[in-house]
Amino acid sequence: MDSPAGITHDIVETDVPARLDRLHWGRFHTLVATALGITWVLDGLEVTITGSIAGALKSSPVLRLSDMQVGLAGSLYLVGAVVGALFFGWLTDRLGRKKLFTVTLGLYLTATAATAFSPDFITFAIFRLLTGAGIGGEYAAINSAIQELIPARYRGHTDLVINGSFWLGAAAGALGSVVLLDSGWVAPELGWRLTFGLGAALGLGILVLRRWIPESPRWLMLHGRVGEAEAVVAEIERRVGAAPPATPLQRLRLRPRGITLTDVATTLLRTYPRRTLLGLVLMATQAFFYNAIFFTYALVLGRFYGVADAEVGLYLLPFAAGNFLGPLLLGRLFDSLGRRPMIALTYAASGLLLFVTAWLFVHGHLDARSQTVAWSVVFFFASAAASSAYLTVSESFPLELRALAIALFYAFGTALGGVAGPWLFGTLIGTGERAAIGWGYVFGASLMLVGAAAALWLGVAAERRSLEDVAAPLGSVGD
Repeated sequence: MDSPAGITHDIVETDVPARLDRLHWGRFHTLVATALGITWVLDGLEVTITGSIAGALKSSPVLRLSDMQVGLAGSLYLVGAVVGALFFGWLTDRLGRKKLFTVTLGLYLTATAATAFSPDFITFAIFRLLTGAGIGGEYAAINSAIQELIPARYRGHTDLVINGSFWLGAAAGALGSVVLLDSGWVAPELGWRLTFGLGAALGLGILVLRRWIPESPRWLMLHGRVGEAEAVVAEIERRVGAAPPATPLQRLRLRPRGITLTDVATTLLRTYPRRTLLGLVLMATQAFFYNAIFFTYALVLGRFYGVADAEVGLYLLPFAAGNFLGPLLLGRLFDSLGRRPMIALTYAASGLLLFVTAWLFVHGHLDARSQTVAWSVVFFFASAAASSAYLTVSESFPLELRALAIALFYAFGTALGGVAGPWLFGTLIGTGERAAIGWGYVFGASLMLVGAAAALWLGVAAERRSLEDVAAPLGSVGD
């Protein structure tokens, strides 16, 4: 990993971070949250569509996919997401946020649109892999840009709501699949192809919106392009109607530099080992907890409550509502009460509520509706907890490696949660024994309590603090 070309190694001094963090919320910030945060909606859409149209893919006279091939296509989407996050995360730190969040969205919408025209399994699988790569790359590029453009006092709430918007996409995917596959309006063979067009159409509209999002001034600053950074900030100040600062703001002294893999390893393992451990624990526990239940909820509804496949999407809607409302309603508390207590609270509440749900399930006290309500309540807190894990890893490390750090933790969580959790719960559900599944829920709940303990022990008080204060840039120079 060589130093990016064009970096000057002279010391620069700037008040760009302080100018960004002093701003009140304006239409510009709403545009940033919408145009960049849409990635989570797209991911929710893609994941839900794939599950909802599994039957149509198997019955397609063209594809004729087997159960194994449907599962493999889902796994390849996750593999693509992991590889895309790592590759594009590295490029994002090297080449800039704006270039990469344009490239990754372009890759996503091209690949998902191409999926609709797949003539056989091989091409279908390749396009799902590329779609995942686009989404994984998006996570690294857009999360770093959002963190760097949103003022410090709004950062926690904004990040949680954006992460929670995954469930808006999930709800849209569930409804879209019902309309296109079960309404009789279009032939099933055309219907499953049109569902992939939903994401492409949405992505195309957002690609236009992103033209109005500037390069991150913080990234420009780190690369010695202070004049460009200050010009971008001045334009943002104009767009939100901010008056020039009445008094001098805190200035940051930097020696712009590139980073190597040695720098990354040293930063994660020697400079911030506690934060690295915290990030790994939070990402691993929520990933297992989340994916284990989300990817198998349809199996539980079908096997134990007799819910037909065509009706599963409707049961997803209250589940999605609980998942979105949690970050929306609890998010502000992460900025006011603080990161450490709120992360610990949401992780602990998720675990304890799942213990109760497991007991009710094992003893046969739930039906399909009450089971869905119970899951919705559990994930009201679990969604905020999972979102806070992404918030933690995206604000806890220096700016120079922010996108790559996000990618590394995202890849770890996705690889673990996307493989171990669904596999274990799928195996337990296959036994047909409520007690076996109950023990699986107990294990997932216990992991969330481990996450709560880690937050109390290792948590970082990052609320309302500048990113440069939470983790000083590697190129910082003292007075």
